[in-house]
Amino acid sequence: MKKAALLLLLICLGCTSKPKLPVVRIGLINNNRSLKFTGLDYNTVQEINQDTSTANWQSLIPVYRMPADTDMIDFQKPQPGKYLVTDSTVVFTPDTPFLNHQTYFARYYHYAQGSSIWEDIKQHKKLGKPTYTDLIFKQ
Repeated sequence: MKKAALLLLLICLGCTSKPKLPVVRIGLINNNRSLKFTGLDYNTVQEINQDTSTANWQSLIPVYRMPADTDMIDFQKPQPGKYLVTDSTVVFTPDTPFLNHQTYFARYYHYAQGSSIWEDIKQHKKLGKPTYTDLIFKQ
């Protein structure tokens, strides 16, 4: 009886649905001078918007210049610029314009994902390291 109950419990836990992640999209606007982010979590955006410093924005969606050696991608400094929020849409305008024929990427950190410890173990995530998605674009 205990084995059957344990088996039933394992089946129920194994069949839980994954939380749906927001689909973040980027696109160049204003004659390719600004980058528009859509699909961000509304609550996260509004919370970060209360602080006027760019450091908080760079902890959620920093924009980087793609290095020639892609092995050095994790060592790039974020592009300085301004973030403007309207609803859940964020527009990033760099201090210096995006260069023609240069590749850039925005790193979106999944803070609102809300994954469980079991999801982290299944996906072999390192503790203390937030997951992210690199969104690549070219000027």
